[in-house]
Amino acid sequence: MSAVLNTPPAAPDVAAAHFAARLTFEADVSDVHTDLPLGTFVLVDSRSIDAWEQGHIPGAVHLPTAAIATEAAGLIDRDKVVVTYCWGPGCNGATRAALAFARLGYQVKEMIGGYEYWVREGFGTESLLGKRSNEIDPLTAPVTGVSCAC
Repeated sequence: MSAVLNTPPAAPDVAAAHFAARLTFEADVSDVHTDLPLGTFVLVDSRSIDAWEQGHIPGAVHLPTAAIATEAAGLIDRDKVVVTYCWGPGCNGATRAALAFARLGYQVKEMIGGYEYWVREGFGTESLLGKRSNEIDPLTAPVTGVSCAC
């Protein structure tokens, strides 16, 4: 008996709908890194001030989840797509932040992997101490720095 096939896979049309839907809700770290300079979305760090000061993604807007309902309209144009991030895959803070933005009428996606995978993929960060380069973790991205082309 196969543990993988103990629950049969979905029919191809059902699977296609599921995976297409996921892509409407999520963006990965590499794509966010590539597109951030284009200004086509606003990247929002939904973590606490302590986390933000410890390190954050350059160009991100700091807006903790608890403040989204009261401060988002004054900081972020409603016509812009919002991409949220939090600590990493073990944290659902970016999901809660995305929900808060969606409830306010914003188009929103969640950056899967969060700050953790941004750092692990070797992308730069900044903190109160200034900008920092990060080494690539070979378990998350090619050490050559070339895109995985997935």
